[in-house]
Amino acid sequence: MDTPHTRRPALMDRSQAGDPPTGDTLPGHYLGIDLGTSGCRAIVINGEGQLCASAATTVPPSSRQGPRVEQRPQDWWRGLVATLTQLGHQHPLDRITALAVNGTSGSVLLCDPQGEPLGPALMYNDRRATQEAGDIAAHAPQDCGAQGVSSGLAKALWLVRHTDHAGKFCILNQADWVAGRLCGQWPMSDYNNSLKLGFDPITLSWPSWIEALGLSRQCLPTVKAPGSFMGKVSPAAARATGLTPGTAIMAGTTDSVAAFLATGAHTPGHGVTALGTTLALKLLSTEPLFAPRYGIYSHRLGDQWLVGGASNSGGAALDQYFNIEEIESLSPELHPDEDTGLSYYPLPGSGERFPVNDPHLAPYMDPPAPDRKIFLQAILEGIARIEARGYALMHTLGAPQLGGIYSTGGGSHNPAWTQIRQRMLKVPMLTPLSTEAAYGTARLAAGVISKPQANRDLS
Repeated sequence: MDTPHTRRPALMDRSQAGDPPTGDTLPGHYLGIDLGTSGCRAIVINGEGQLCASAATTVPPSSRQGPRVEQRPQDWWRGLVATLTQLGHQHPLDRITALAVNGTSGSVLLCDPQGEPLGPALMYNDRRATQEAGDIAAHAPQDCGAQGVSSGLAKALWLVRHTDHAGKFCILNQADWVAGRLCGQWPMSDYNNSLKLGFDPITLSWPSWIEALGLSRQCLPTVKAPGSFMGKVSPAAARATGLTPGTAIMAGTTDSVAAFLATGAHTPGHGVTALGTTLALKLLSTEPLFAPRYGIYSHRLGDQWLVGGASNSGGAALDQYFNIEEIESLSPELHPDEDTGLSYYPLPGSGERFPVNDPHLAPYMDPPAPDRKIFLQAILEGIARIEARGYALMHTLGAPQLGGIYSTGGGSHNPAWTQIRQRMLKVPMLTPLSTEAAYGTARLAAGVISKPQANRDLS
């Protein structure tokens, strides 16, 4: 059995961290690109964090067949080009000083050495790599972020074993491939996206056990600190997107870390709850915490850490019983300060990751509610109860005690749900700077997580 524990990080190597900015504000404008499963969104902010422009386009949905969930990387690029074309009508793209890209965590693809995809990408929720997950478990430490069938490394191994690559390939995450296409350099990544590929955020290196799986570390990307200099927009990418050649590209992050950065949270003990399709919790800490038995892992974020986990509960469970129109209609009639007494555990199907890590856990929705209004409130209470249990578990295992919560995602706009959550969590509900992951990525491009005492050269 693994033991939940904290690990004291080594001092960050300044050559890996990049050159951060001076002061609280910067001249220029910064572009954040958010790649999701359904679309691409881009936001431009100035050095004071003020929103200057935003645009978004959809991309074709994932192809699904049983445990297989795939997307074409070319569709991501087309979505980005369309989004930047829209953005250019609002804001001169030649005023952008630097940009960064975020993508879904654990979505991976194989490319040739020139960055050409060798097939579709396996998305974050693809679950076919069961054999590969077992192989990883036999070699990797239990506290490694690459454990589990949904890890990026498990998917990468599946692709290596089922793709015609002639031994010449590189493994990239979604954000890595798009950033590489912008600068024409391969392969590069960041600490956060590489966590589920097996990168060790403590030693800042690829561990030797990866080679025991038959993978050469040469096929893995060079990993940089989020927000550090990665490259410059190439002439070819500039022609396609309207960006200026030579615009600085900073190392990106995952979508959930970008959403955290968007809120402005910076105090240890402050949490960010993403109320989206799933329920994702992140808690800022001075020390990392790894407890894979409970689905808890840590992302490195400058000199601090994001301790977190993601439950399968959330919007996907709610959507099984209510559409958005009915939720909006019933929510004003709820009594959020009075508990229904129904202890539901809402899940979209069997299986849970956090705070209970049980692939066979079934949703618990008994006894039946007497009417639709009480049924809705009971589901919202159930999800809030999972949220409270998650933060309490992280604290029990060594993370800071929760002191306040920023909320993102569609569920954060429901006042009744917010009251229910505050009743159960008993901490202040804080107002985020933004709830857009693209905004957080723009802040990353502007250097918000870098050390303030050094200088950064964007030339």
